[in-house]
Amino acid sequence: MSLTQPRIAIVGGGPAGLTVGLLLHHRNIPFTIFELRQQPTDEDLNKPSGMLDLHEESGIAALRECGLYDQFLNLTGECSEAQRVSDKDGNIIYQDEGELSQRPEISRHALSKLLISNIPSSNIKWGHKLLSAASSTASGHTEIELDFGSNGKHTVDLVIGADGAWSKIRNLLTEVKPTYSGTQNITMTIRNITTRYPHLAKFVGLGSFSALGTRHGVMSQRGPQDSARIYIFLTVDDESFPATTGLAGQAAAVTKDRLLSDTALLGTWGSIIKELVSAASEEEMADNPGATVDLRPLYMLPVGKLWEHQTGATVIGDAAHVMCPWAGEGVNLAMWDSLLLAQAIIKAHETNAKDITTFQNTLDPLVKEFEADMISRAQEKGEETISNGKMLFGEDGAAAFRDFFLAAYGST
Repeated sequence: MSLTQPRIAIVGGGPAGLTVGLLLHHRNIPFTIFELRQQPTDEDLNKPSGMLDLHEESGIAALRECGLYDQFLNLTGECSEAQRVSDKDGNIIYQDEGELSQRPEISRHALSKLLISNIPSSNIKWGHKLLSAASSTASGHTEIELDFGSNGKHTVDLVIGADGAWSKIRNLLTEVKPTYSGTQNITMTIRNITTRYPHLAKFVGLGSFSALGTRHGVMSQRGPQDSARIYIFLTVDDESFPATTGLAGQAAAVTKDRLLSDTALLGTWGSIIKELVSAASEEEMADNPGATVDLRPLYMLPVGKLWEHQTGATVIGDAAHVMCPWAGEGVNLAMWDSLLLAQAIIKAHETNAKDITTFQNTLDPLVKEFEADMISRAQEKGEETISNGKMLFGEDGAAAFRDFFLAAYGST
C-alpha cells in the first residue's frame, strides 16, 4: 500500500499525547491529536491546578528534546520544592526548604499551555470523544478505525492511546482493567491563601505539606494565584464509598461535616488540620456555587503486566500503567514514554515514510521493544509507588514519612 505519509492518530491531549505530538511535529511527521475536552481558554489554563514535579531522566529529558527546557524553568516558581510533614494533630515533625531536591514543580495547566502553544492548532481536534476502536488487516497492512460518534470515523495506520486510565485504545491490546487502590480522594482549592488565611499559609508553607495519621492524609501544594491545592486521601475498603455514604453528588459543606465528625475519617484530627479542611470547603463552595464535591476512588493497573503486541496500536502514560501518585512518577513516566515512542516512530519514518506497509513493518518491532521497556520501567516505579503508599498510609504515616526524608537527606 503506497501513500505519501502514514496516518498517525494520538487519542488524548494530556501531557503524554501533547509531548509525543510535539516531538513528531519537530520532525515534520503528520499527526492528529483527538481530545475529549473542549479547547481550553487562557482563563481556563490560568486557574489553579495540581503541581507536577518533573524528573531529570524523564519529564525534563522530554522537555529538553522538545526544545522547551528554558521556557519550562520560567514557569516553575509557583510551588517551591520545600517539604513539611505533620502528624494528625498538626505538629510539624519534619521540614526542609527543598535545598536538596532537584525536581522543579510546574502546574499541570502551565505544562499543558506550554505544550499546546507549540503545536499547530490544526493538529489538535478538540471535543472528540472516542466511542470505540477497531483493527483490521488486509494484504499485510493494518488499519485502525476510530469512531468519534457525531464527529465521524477516522481510519489510521497507527494510533497512540494517551487516553488515560479507562483507555479505549487499550481495549485493542488487552482485556485488563484498572482495579480500585483502596484510596478515595477529595480535591479542593484555596486561592489567595496568604491574604485570606495567613496563618494557614504559614502552616502549610511554600511547597508541599503532608499531614498523616490513622491511615488517612491531608496534603497541600502551593500553586498559581497564591493558591493551596488541598488533597484529602482516605483509606477505605469500599470502592463505592461516595455512593454508600451518601456523599456522592453532595456539596462541599455536607462532605466537610461528615469528614470532620466521623471518627473513622478525620473526626479525631487536630483543630488546625480541621480548620484547613473547613477553609478549603468554604472556598470551594464560593468559587463553584452549586457544584458537587470532587470525591473519587483512585485506580491502578496491575504492575508489570505486558500485553501481546498488536500492529498499528499502542498505549502510553496512564493508559499503559496508571498508578497512584505516591511516588510522583505518573506524568514523568508518561513523558518518558512519549520521548521513546517518538524516537521509534521517527526512526521508522526516516527509513520508510512513503510506503505504509513497509513503514508498519519497520515500526512494528521497534514498538514491541518499546512496550516491553516501558512496562519494565513502569514496574519499577509502580512497586515504588505501592511501597510509598504503605508508608504514607500506615497507622503512623507521619513518622514513617519523616524517617523517609531523614534517610534521604539527613537532618536539616
